[in-house]
Amino acid sequence: MPFFEANHVYKKYGDYLALDDVSIYVPEKSIYGLLGPNGAGKTTLIRIINQITGPDKGELFFNGHPLQPEDVAQIGYLPEERGLYKQMKVGEQALYLAQLKGLSRSEALERLKYWFRKLEIANWWDKKVEELSKGMQQKVQFIITVLHSPKLLIFDEPFSGFDPVNANIIKKEILNLRDEGTTVILSTHNMASVEELCDDITLINKSKSILQGKVSDIRKEWAGDEYDIVLKGDVQVNETSSLFSVINKTNNDGKTTIKLKAGTGVRRNDIIHEFLDKGEILSFNPSLPSMNDIFIRVVGEASGLTE
Repeated sequence: MPFFEANHVYKKYGDYLALDDVSIYVPEKSIYGLLGPNGAGKTTLIRIINQITGPDKGELFFNGHPLQPEDVAQIGYLPEERGLYKQMKVGEQALYLAQLKGLSRSEALERLKYWFRKLEIANWWDKKVEELSKGMQQKVQFIITVLHSPKLLIFDEPFSGFDPVNANIIKKEILNLRDEGTTVILSTHNMASVEELCDDITLINKSKSILQGKVSDIRKEWAGDEYDIVLKGDVQVNETSSLFSVINKTNNDGKTTIKLKAGTGVRRNDIIHEFLDKGEILSFNPSLPSMNDIFIRVVGEASGLTE
């Protein structure tokens, strides 16, 4: 059974339908991507999971039982819009918020010092929040979100404002939390992070779920008749073949991406046979589209923006 599931959820605000029959099934100990353009309905669904608001119709289940108010204690939520008190000292505020999550002062202090050292912000304990950079503030909020060891973590754009080094640190921590048994829902526009982190995704557009499944399966399903081939040595690929066209050549790694020509009935074996005459084939694999390309294509088709 999924660790969290939402079944046929509807939510209206006045005449506006924010969620239209949306269902998600989040496997235990996985990272689940909740994707979609701005205004698609992602934040509404997250607010429902956190019981900030309720659905008009639909059912929600948490760890095998209907979602209850007390389950909020087992959920950690990092919203896209951060909210720390600028004039308070960092350590004082973190300690206060940790106790609101049910930790004793001594336990909260022990866990906070561990995380502050781990994320290399221990020297900021007695600084005011307003003295921290945006990235440092986000590190503090990340720590506060995970500190009480919730069973379900929800991150909304957790890498916003981070430089690449610190974004990578947070990615590693999210993976560590997953490996330690935490279930994660990740909402982000960064499709590269989706490929790195997510096991499964749901793509919501205009209040509806329009794409759902494992990231690996989705990329395979959306692959066209394109292949990556690497030949040994400096081999020039004929770009005027009757079987394929060259759509990208990367000289530094020797990889060439080709697209089979439509209507020729060409098979993979035909391509391999032609390349055998050019040199030794080191690899020949389907060229999988990126999640960013798939996102653009799926949303474009759903919105009638593509032919």
